[in-house]
Amino acid sequence: MQAQPGFLDKERIIAGYAFNRWLVPPAALAIHLCIGMAYGFSVFWLPLSKALGTAGTGAQACAKEMSFFAELFATHCDWRVATLGWMYTLFFVFLGCSAALWGGWLERAGPRKAGVVSAVCWCGGMLLSALGIHLHQFWLMILGSGVIGGIGLGLGYISPVSTLIKWFPDRRGMATGMAIMGFGGGAMIGSPLAVDLMKRFSTATDVGVMQTFVVMALGYFVFMMAGALGYRVPPSGWKPEGWTPPPAQTSNAMITQRHVHVKKVWGIPQFWLVWLVLCMNVSAGIGVIGISSPMLQEVFGGALIGVSQKFGGLDKAQLAAIAVVAGGFTALLSLFNIGGRFVWASLSDKLGRKLTYTVFFVLGAILYASIPSSAGAGSKLLFVGACCIIVSMYGGGFATVPAYLADLFGTQFVGAIHGRLLTAWATAGILGPVVVNYMREYQLGLGLPREQVYNQTMYILVGMLAIGFIANLLVRPVADKHFMTEAELAVEKKLAHEKASAAEVGSGSGRADTVNPAVVVLAWAAVGIPLAWGVYKTLGSAAKFFH
Repeated sequence: MQAQPGFLDKERIIAGYAFNRWLVPPAALAIHLCIGMAYGFSVFWLPLSKALGTAGTGAQACAKEMSFFAELFATHCDWRVATLGWMYTLFFVFLGCSAALWGGWLERAGPRKAGVVSAVCWCGGMLLSALGIHLHQFWLMILGSGVIGGIGLGLGYISPVSTLIKWFPDRRGMATGMAIMGFGGGAMIGSPLAVDLMKRFSTATDVGVMQTFVVMALGYFVFMMAGALGYRVPPSGWKPEGWTPPPAQTSNAMITQRHVHVKKVWGIPQFWLVWLVLCMNVSAGIGVIGISSPMLQEVFGGALIGVSQKFGGLDKAQLAAIAVVAGGFTALLSLFNIGGRFVWASLSDKLGRKLTYTVFFVLGAILYASIPSSAGAGSKLLFVGACCIIVSMYGGGFATVPAYLADLFGTQFVGAIHGRLLTAWATAGILGPVVVNYMREYQLGLGLPREQVYNQTMYILVGMLAIGFIANLLVRPVADKHFMTEAELAVEKKLAHEKASAAEVGSGSGRADTVNPAVVVLAWAAVGIPLAWGVYKTLGSAAKFFH
């Protein structure tokens, strides 16, 4: 007698013929909105850097000469902000590594099991970090949120990609854009929520971060488990009613109906070209995001508050005032980052993925090159407009690339291939900030005025986009020799526990899986209301830029 599949197994979540595919995006959003808080962890750095001092122990910040490894175990001094920032770096290093390592397992295990593991790792890591805060042991925070949480990030990030592309073969870009928009929006909800919770839990002797970690971990666990349990996969061969795959013609030669095995992608030129495309787009964008606040303040100085004084001549009160304006600018950029993920990915369904990236590189190069002249002319409108569009294309690059991979390599292993491609993100996360920060310090060392130190950097970023443009231009359809044969594909589908549909249009295992429309509305409300609250809070911050 054949054993019944387990509750988390892929066989248990194959949808029936009447299942509503619009229930899958909110499940993906529920996970991405939670793990997206990785972008917002910086709100904890300042409170944590004075945790012992607030507790009345008389502790000072750890000495500058103390090594990083000594600080990991130090209990007598407050952690430095620079040390705490390493957790942010580890998030994205482990995101890329875990996605690359376990992407193949995810394709066979299914999104539900991957989503549950992601929830356990991300939320369990936050609880371990809370223990680290309580014991004042930074190594526990590194292990909890940095390593274990980073693994949860990677699995959670790629868990819906393959599933959404298979549910929306007619709108691949839009489908992945919806989910990845959630990752960009996670900090919009999590950051103000964390600030409010820290205010609620803080006392004269406690900064309230430990309690905030516990509450957010428990809340995130509920949301992420709901998302993981909400995942369904279509039966093999399923397609939307009334939709037929486009014929293989010259106009859409970039879109294949065949499949490449994940084990082969390391040796395929197109994979490395798309890797370079993503790496250059992200390096340039992340470089601007990382310096957006100081760049605005140093370029425009007192002009931001109606004072005709350069940055170096401002007093303490004026510096505080322009910092508030710069905070509004950063909030504005976050809105364009999120909006760009959905808008550009959706547009790619019409334009095609290759043309969309061509727009990113050509328009991006023009905008980067325009920043020094708009800054020199004192035009805040042109400067801010250029930065907003640049950041929207940074977000759009993340959201468009899964569909680009599906077009080139097929959908059978797209989640695993996407996981391997995310090593480009890990590389860009180091390359972009290092280039930008090094050039800034170098220019300051030469004695250049602060308002001019970013000019050369912008031209270097234009060079990065030129490399990405050439790589994108060289992308061609994958050669036939790299695709799996029908026999090989059948074996892989069996290993992935896929069941063939009885008919091409929506069939499952015989059950209907009829969904009440009210359930779809409630599912979207569950993710839409928190997202709307986050947008409202961010708009409130962005409004300070215009005052």
